Amino acid sequence: MLPEQPDDLTNEERVLFGAYKTAADLAAQCRQLREMNVSISETALIEVMNALMTEFWDQRFSQTEIRKAFTAALDDMNRYAGGMERR
Repeated sequence: MLPEQPDDLTNEERVLFGAYKTAADLAAQCRQLREMNVSISETALIEVMNALMTEFWDQRFSQTEIRKAFTAALDDMNRYAGGMERR
């Protein structure tokens, strides 16, 4: 859960925190799909990540920027997860 945004944020901070909230909402929707346990649930995360990648491309991010962001996130996963496979 993300904290409430203080009123004294810059426009850049508002956009950034809005993106964080969108990411949290997207993850929650993917979890709901997984919990529905229907055939599409098995590939939902892969399909959503693919859609996210194509949306970044459509927003004019380069292949290098997209790949770097996904790789950096994966590289940081063990630190965030503390070595656990799942919560």
